[in-house]
Amino acid sequence: MPTLGTLEVLLVKAQGLHNTDFFSKMDPYALLKCQTQEHKSKVASIADQGSNPEWNEKFVFKLSEGASDLIIRIMDKDKFSADDFVGEAKISLKAVLMEGNIPPTPYSVVLLDKTYCGQIKVGLTFTPKAKCYEEREMEGGWREGAL
Repeated sequence: MPTLGTLEVLLVKAQGLHNTDFFSKMDPYALLKCQTQEHKSKVASIADQGSNPEWNEKFVFKLSEGASDLIIRIMDKDKFSADDFVGEAKISLKAVLMEGNIPPTPYSVVLLDKTYCGQIKVGLTFTPKAKCYEEREMEGGWREGAL
């Protein structure tokens, strides 16, 4: 499947998340998924962040035809048990594919019961693949790095 281009995701921060730890602060991280590609953020374990973590991390995805959503699942890292699900944000890529750039914007975080609890702030940048390069690749011509 031909590549449409690259999607750069700036994972900024979250606010007002559901606290899954009763006796201590949460240690949240994010799992980002777009098509078949996945990335994991660092764990935001700085004291007093808890349900308001900051990541300020960038991730890059190569998009092919059919790319429609970016899914960000927020998890709480636990030492002695399985990590807890905190919430999820599903972000449509339609606007960024048309505009090319969406500055950091808050998106709603949804719990398992479909209620909203908090927001996650994410910036998106789409860079389309050069048309002439894509045509050469499909015709069996030279590839980048062949020189």
